[in-house]
Amino acid sequence: MRPPSEAVAKLLRDQAGWCRRLESPLYAGLLERAADDALAGGPVLHALRDEPDQRQDADGAMALRFMAAVHRLVLQGRASELAAFYPSVGGKPGSGDEAWNAFRTTVEEHARELPDSVRRPCQTNEAGRSAALVGGFLMVARDTGMPLRILEVGASAGLNLRWDRFFYRAEEGSWGDPASPVRLDDVYDADSAPPFEVQASVADRAGCDLDPIDATSEEGRLALRSSVWADQVRRFRILDGALEVAREVPATVDRADGGEWLPGRLAEPVEGVATVVFHSVAMYHASPEARNRILLAVQEAGARATERTPLAWLRMEGGYSYALLRPTPHEVWLTTWPGGGERRVATSGAHGKPVRWRG
Repeated sequence: MRPPSEAVAKLLRDQAGWCRRLESPLYAGLLERAADDALAGGPVLHALRDEPDQRQDADGAMALRFMAAVHRLVLQGRASELAAFYPSVGGKPGSGDEAWNAFRTTVEEHARELPDSVRRPCQTNEAGRSAALVGGFLMVARDTGMPLRILEVGASAGLNLRWDRFFYRAEEGSWGDPASPVRLDDVYDADSAPPFEVQASVADRAGCDLDPIDATSEEGRLALRSSVWADQVRRFRILDGALEVAREVPATVDRADGGEWLPGRLAEPVEGVATVVFHSVAMYHASPEARNRILLAVQEAGARATERTPLAWLRMEGGYSYALLRPTPHEVWLTTWPGGGERRVATSGAHGKPVRWRG
C-alpha cells in the first residue's frame, strides 16, 4: 500500500490533469501544487488525513470535495486573500506563486474545520446539460402530441427538471422564454439545432437522488455553488439562473436509489401524457445493481407502453475513453415505446457545451 501522502498526492495530481483538459487552469495549477504539499506533509495532507487510499477514489471525488470545501470558504467571505484569485467572487484567476500561497494559507488557517468540510458530498447539478437533452424532449412532444411527464434519476437538486423554463438559441432558431435567467445561446455547433419549432409542455416533474439538495435553501445554493470550479464563470452564470428558476418552479426530488424509486413510478401507465425517464452523467456513479434495476424497469414499462401511454428513455452518458485516456464527447440517446426505436440524437461536452445535434 502507498504511504498516505503518496496516495493523496496521486489523486490530487490526477484531478489536476482533468481540470486542465476541461479548461480550468486555476484548479489544475492549485491541485498540482497541493499534490506537492501533500507529499511534503504540509497542511493539505492534514486536511485530507481521513481520506485513505482504500476509498478507491479514482474518479476524483476526493480532490473535488477538497476544492469545494476551500471554495465554500471563499463564497462565505472567509478567505479574502484567496478570493482575489477566484473569478467566482470577482477575482482574477492565477495559478502562480501568489495564488498558491493564498490557497495554502487558507488551508492552514482553517485546518480544524476542513477535514469535516471535505466529507460533504460534491454535488454538481449541471443545468447546462439541458442544452443537450432539450432536443430529445422536443422529439417526444412532437411525435406523441402529448404533454410530458418527466422522471429524472440522479437528479441532485432537480435543476434539469426545469429545462422547459430555460432559453435555448442556435443559428437556426430558438426555444423557450427569452426572459429566462438561464440562457443557453452559445452551445450549439454551427448548422446544428434541435427541433426548436416544436411546442412542448411539462405536466408533471419528479426525480430522485441518493443525496438530494434543496435548491431553494441557502445551504443548498452554497453547496451547489461551491462545487462549481471557481474560474468557470459561465457555469456560475447558468447555475445562478437555474437557482432563480427553481424558486419559481416546484419540482420534487425524493431521497432514493434510482433502482428502487423508478419501478414504482413506472408500475402503472399514465394515460394522456408521454412519460420520459431521463438522466445525465448519473449511471457512472450508480452501482451495477442499481443500473440493472433501472434498465429492467424501463424495459418492462416500455413493453407495456401504448399509443395512449407512451414511454421514452432519454440519457446523456459516456464521456471517457479508457483506450485514449482522455475525455470524449458524451452521447445523448433516445429510446421510445411502443416500438423500442433507438436513436443517438446528440453529442455534448461534459458540462453541456458544445452540443452537436444529430437527431
